[in-house]
Amino acid sequence: MSNHGFTVTHREGAARRGVLRTAHGLVETPAFMPVGTRGTVRGVTHRDLIDAGARILLANTYHLYLRPGDELIAERGGLHRFIGWSGPILTDSGGYQIFSLGPLVAIDEHGARFRSHVDGRLHHLTPALVVDIQARLGSDIAMVLDECLTYPASEEAARVSLERTLRWARQARDRFEQVRAGCGGVTVTNRWQMQFGIAQGGVYPHLRERSARETVAMGFDAYAIGGLSVGEPIDVMYDVTAHTARFLPEDRPRYLMGAGMPDDIVESVARGIDLFDCVIPTRHARNAQLLTSEGRLNIRNARYARDDRPPDPACGCYTCGSFSRAYLRHLFLAQEMTGPTLATLHNLRFYLDTLGRIREAIVFGSFGRFRQEFHRRLSRRPVSS
Repeated sequence: MSNHGFTVTHREGAARRGVLRTAHGLVETPAFMPVGTRGTVRGVTHRDLIDAGARILLANTYHLYLRPGDELIAERGGLHRFIGWSGPILTDSGGYQIFSLGPLVAIDEHGARFRSHVDGRLHHLTPALVVDIQARLGSDIAMVLDECLTYPASEEAARVSLERTLRWARQARDRFEQVRAGCGGVTVTNRWQMQFGIAQGGVYPHLRERSARETVAMGFDAYAIGGLSVGEPIDVMYDVTAHTARFLPEDRPRYLMGAGMPDDIVESVARGIDLFDCVIPTRHARNAQLLTSEGRLNIRNARYARDDRPPDPACGCYTCGSFSRAYLRHLFLAQEMTGPTLATLHNLRFYLDTLGRIREAIVFGSFGRFRQEFHRRLSRRPVSS
């Protein structure tokens, strides 16, 4: 029997509950992956993540390749052993980080040339090299190298970009199969690694359909929707997500990369998405923004100086069970590192609990009601059913 796979167990409309099986454990979907870019979620320990309900982490190929280096990690037995995380790990390819370098990177047919932000050295990431790096890291899910465009992009620019991404995906798939067969000459620290293809195409439906169909034809283990949450209107993101998901296999997990706010996750689940990651809960926490069942709190506000209530009375996390809004405000104003840590613990628990309630609602056929109630309390804007 294969050590990896995916099973849909319940449905309500397009929303699905399922189980993703990896070599390092099961992931109940829909699932949120905390972002541990360099092998750690900033400000908290792995034990904290487990206590909050995290079962899978995201780490970044680009950053780990630059420091401490994929070969060093392979020598230590792979990423799981190196960072002390025994559960599943997904590694992004670095495509978004390359996109964020802007004029500091040169994209060509063979990959991306850039100078390291660590030491200024010149690097050339190719689709095949990214496969080799992730083989050494030994993540459970490896993303292919893709090209991500900013918004807005012309239809012609989106077409050229998606065609390059398709060519890169073919190179990555061929290299992955070579490595999987033991013929790649590269150290493999997880022989049950899965590879996800990525559908691009900007905001143009016909390009998204083409990208999805041609990527699926390459036979990846599962599929992601990339190139969204880069500045496009919320309605456009939702429409593109729904349209692209229709052309992805029913029996494989679907991953919406980099999105987003809690209401974006709820709406994307309603459109058939299973996996999510985003820096919002941790980045907001470091900036004193707490996401709660009553809405967002800027804990630095003077109104909380004498507020003895927990940050979120409905939350059972360590932060809300132990500390007041007044104390958290004091920590941030005093620039104590404990403040961002406690806020991060809460925000991650809020996200992970939201996904847990979504899974439960799908099982009991009440996701539609959950969705409407969630938007009534927490949406940035009204969303129709």
